[in-house]
Order: sequence, then structure tokens, then C-alpha cells
Amino acid sequence: MDRHQSTSTFVAPNVPLLKGRWRPDGIPAQSGRRVVVTGANSGIGYVTARELARHGADVVLACRDQGRGAEALALLKSEVTYARAELRILDLADLRSVRRFAAQWDHGRLDLLVNNAGIAMVPFARTADGFESQFGVNHLGTFALTGLLLPSLLAAPDPRVVTVSSEGQRFARFDLANLNAERGYRAAFAYVQSKRANLYFAAELQRRADAARLPLRSMAVAPGLTRTNVLAGAARRGRAYGALVRLLQRTAFRPTPEGAKTSLYAATVPDLRGGSYVVPHGPLQLRGEPVLRTAERALHDTTTAEALWTLSERLTGVEYGWPAGAA
Repeated sequence: MDRHQSTSTFVAPNVPLLKGRWRPDGIPAQSGRRVVVTGANSGIGYVTARELARHGADVVLACRDQGRGAEALALLKSEVTYARAELRILDLADLRSVRRFAAQWDHGRLDLLVNNAGIAMVPFARTADGFESQFGVNHLGTFALTGLLLPSLLAAPDPRVVTVSSEGQRFARFDLANLNAERGYRAAFAYVQSKRANLYFAAELQRRADAARLPLRSMAVAPGLTRTNVLAGAARRGRAYGALVRLLQRTAFRPTPEGAKTSLYAATVPDLRGGSYVVPHGPLQLRGEPVLRTAERALHDTTTAEALWTLSERLTGVEYGWPAGAA
């Protein structure tokens, strides 16, 4: 199969709104499903991990900070007393940590990877490997983790990868020559560009799985305006800016469980096709029930997606090893 002839919904017609109000209570049984959720110590990641555990999944909370991760695990087990969940340390800002996490994976197959962790609107900084922090954490760390866990994913009968992008990616002016802040830095520009990279990655991962005739399904989601601590780094830009962000979160952003709906939908709906992009259906994708969106240009821009993939392999040193004999 030619890579540009994917059977995923990335090349399907526009999909109408999902009928009715979808709730996490409708998640089918997840018993026996092994799951990793990155950034699961708070916000959308925590709600995603908790609801998957509530429905029977074995969940690994992949968190950067030991203390906050332990608190999240204790809270989860108090809310879901029968939960099978554990904490493992993962810092997407350090490729050594990413490699260590993957090397220490000892659960055999991995049924679901939720690439949720990310940072937003932070002052300029570099990761441990020298990458601009938003590009390095949101995209390169996610790219490397997924590639290193690919053998475990492909050991599962129905593997799925869900990557959390953002409705803000629609406003990105994606510049392959300036992904690493080579020509100046603007926090908002770097953030939406990194979220566009998430969408390119999810689409290209599906196309490559399709080309290799593998059962892996790659989904992307946008959560909409949600009260999470992903914007906590914005407070470091000044007291007034931080106060404005907090005010907006209280007045304009919806509760975290609402923002987690798209992630949970993409992670659990049985007949959802590989390549789906799940967003809120409301104006500007800011709020509303999950809907499948296929009209985003980034979903069909194979040239940019392939170039980003090649660049990401070079920068991270992680090359995706498809099984011998795959088409």
C-alpha cells in the first residue's frame, strides 16, 4: 500500500457531529488493557488515567515529578479504590529519561499510549538536550517515547496511540526552519507550532502503520478550553500575566473532566478508525461534545509531515523500527 493512500479518516469526508451527549460513563470495559498516560499527575492527564482505571484498565501514571506523581496516585486510589495503577517517572524534557522509561518497561505489551504531557506559554528555555522547551517537550519527547515503546505497542492485538494536540494549532505558522527558536522566540508562536507538530506526528504515524499493514491506530485530539495547569508556566512571565491567565481559566475555561472527553473518546470507542482527529464541536473547537474533524489542512499535508518526521528522527536519534516483513 502506498503511504499516501491511507485508509484512515484523515482522507475521509467530513464526519457529522456525534449523536447525543457522550459521557465517560459510557466507556466500555477496559479490563486487561495496559495503558500509559503521560503527564497524569494533574489536569486532563489525571482525569484520563482515573477514568481508564475506573473502567478496569491497568494504568501507569508517567509523571515528571516524584512527589506530585505520588500524590496523584494516592488520590486516584482513594477515588477508585479498586484501581490497578502505578507511578513511573518520565521527563519528556530529557531524552535520557525517555529512554530509561522505555527500557524499564516490563509489562510486555502496551495496549494504549496517551501522549498527554505538555507545557504551554513558558519563557524561553532549553531542554536537557538543547531543544527549545515547548518543541522539545510537546513534540520531540512525545515522538521519541512513542518510537521507543513501539515494539511493546505492536505486541498488543489492538494497539492505540492518542496524542493531545490543541485547538490553537490552527493558528500556527509552521516553519520547519524555525522549530527550535533559531530566529527568535515568541512563547505563543512556539506553543501552537509544537501543537501543530503533534497533529503532523499523529497523522504520519497512522499513514506509516497503514503502509506497513499493521493494526496500530493513531488518534489526535484537541481538548478545547480547559482548566488545567498546562498554563502554569505562564505565571513566570509576570504577576499581571499570571493573574490574567487565572482569571480567564475561572471564567472562560470549562472544567477539566469536560476537556478530558476527547482523549477518553479517542482512547476507548471501539470502532473509531485509525487517523481520527477528535475535537469539541462548538465554535472554534473550544467547547462541546466530541466530533470527528477531517478538514484540517495539517491532516493532509504529507510533505510537511514527512519532513518533520525525518527531522525528528535525526534530532532524537530514535528511528521507528517496523517489524521485519511489514509491507
